[in-house]
Amino acid sequence: MINKQLEQITKNIIERSKPTREAYLERITNHKGKIQRKDLGCANLAHAYASIPNYMKEKIKENKESNFAIISAYNDMLSAHQPFKNYPDILKQELFKNRAFGQLAGGTPAMCDGITQGYEGMELSLFSRDVIAMSVAIALSHNVFDGAFYLGVCDKIVPGLLIGALSFGHLPSIFIPSGPMTSGISNDEKSKMRQLFAAGEISRDKLLESEMKSYHDVGTCTFYGTANSNQMLMEFMGLHLPNSAFINPNTPLREALVKQAAAHMAQHQVKPIGELLSEKNIINAIIGLMATGGSTNHTIHLVAIARAAGIIINWDDFDALSSITPLLARVYPNGKADVNQFQAAGGLAFIINELLENGLLYEDVETIMGRGMRDYTKEPFLINGKLHYQEGTKTSQEESILRSIKNPFSQDGGVKILRGNIGRAVIKTSAIKEEHQIIQAPAIVFHSQQEFLQRFQNKELQKDFIAVLPYQGARANGMPELHKLTPSLGVLQDQGFKVALITDGRMSGASGKVPAAIHISPEALLNGNIAKIQDGDMLILDAKNGRLEALIDEQEWKNRKPSKFDKKETFGYGRELFAGFREQSSNAETGAMSFGGYFK
Repeated sequence: MINKQLEQITKNIIERSKPTREAYLERITNHKGKIQRKDLGCANLAHAYASIPNYMKEKIKENKESNFAIISAYNDMLSAHQPFKNYPDILKQELFKNRAFGQLAGGTPAMCDGITQGYEGMELSLFSRDVIAMSVAIALSHNVFDGAFYLGVCDKIVPGLLIGALSFGHLPSIFIPSGPMTSGISNDEKSKMRQLFAAGEISRDKLLESEMKSYHDVGTCTFYGTANSNQMLMEFMGLHLPNSAFINPNTPLREALVKQAAAHMAQHQVKPIGELLSEKNIINAIIGLMATGGSTNHTIHLVAIARAAGIIINWDDFDALSSITPLLARVYPNGKADVNQFQAAGGLAFIINELLENGLLYEDVETIMGRGMRDYTKEPFLINGKLHYQEGTKTSQEESILRSIKNPFSQDGGVKILRGNIGRAVIKTSAIKEEHQIIQAPAIVFHSQQEFLQRFQNKELQKDFIAVLPYQGARANGMPELHKLTPSLGVLQDQGFKVALITDGRMSGASGKVPAAIHISPEALLNGNIAKIQDGDMLILDAKNGRLEALIDEQEWKNRKPSKFDKKETFGYGRELFAGFREQSSNAETGAMSFGGYFK
């Protein structure tokens, strides 16, 4: 029996989305009848097949068998994407065994927020998602494919791939992960070392030694940030093979799952992704985000993904779904465990089963496996060299990491919407202690992360305050993450000061123990009131009651002029190439997309 509140939220989203969803489905239905491989001219086909082996040419030119695109975000700069190097060959070989073909149709860029964090390159990060979506469109524009495989993991890569895939919604699609790296030092120890360095108590050499013990091998970073939240979402949407998200790279089981993805696509009628991804799939994804304490970045990405499929969701939906979804997982930064320990404790199979059994997840949705989410309560095993699925555990193997709905870590999902005269904002509360969830303190306005860090180093910030960083939105400078501030704010909080952050920028999937009102909407450059805040203004950030306000006389606040936009340097690191993206971006609540105006 589905939860009544969930039914009502779903009804609201379906009704709100009806015109745009119907228009989207009509577009992809019409596209099915347009030019396909068999209709292309001989010269066009010859170009498409020129590079493939002769033994395949003889078969593919008959146009009787399916030909699948492979779109990869492989590079060996990113640990999470390095394992994809050999996937295309594995997929092509397995497809050929199943009387089908595969071609590496295109690559997409993939950048790492962990590398660019705090530097100019981070200003390209958010819009790299849009570039990736356009890269997918270019790769699929040749019109010779019957479906597609998408190889990607990290922060903007999976949302970009999915938005691009939805622009070719008439094609069946399967997403294939690479898996997390094996565990290094604990996330708790890593966090402590960062704070010690921020406090000047350890050397840079010691910090680097610690970081390299944490990020030490191929695979996704092991904390539960945006990258691993992406993989969770793909499972909850039904776009992965079941429980393939958190299998380590370069293992026999991981290779078997890659092969199975190819065999499954060739042997089964996987539904076109635009038809498969319904309102209920999107709602399942949001519930998964809340139940696992996932990344705040998805309050932007999921909005953009949904709009690409004609589905209109908003922050109030996140708030409403968070209020009815208990928190069932504690994975860093919401706890001490990493994703490998999460997987060992029962992982997504356990969580999906709990939600289904308690009416908090839609079972009757299409997935790449067919109809129904029950497939995702099963786990893969390699037995005598063959892939088998078995029912996942129905009890948590470690109560400090995973819990049942009868004994959750929290009654809500820990992502809330704040409202008030400053604007609307997102806050992640699942890692914030109760005594820090209401902060009333004077504002200190900073013009950059660097200014904040310098003043911290100068020991000017040993007091109660709320840091305000305006003009960090998509229109201003590409909406960078401000995660560099976390260790310093954490030090101040541990010293007993009441501190918080308010910004129209992002704070990353690693949002932690310091209260942060992020994604302020409207952003400062779109006449948002965050730009009105001045040093010394008394502010209140109340996560318990969803309140974000400047405690200023109403008339004075109304008449106050915003601070001027100190237009930052936009040349260097390729930032000038993204000027058009910034100028056209929609606000954070509608997905911060450079082409958002087309998804109405």
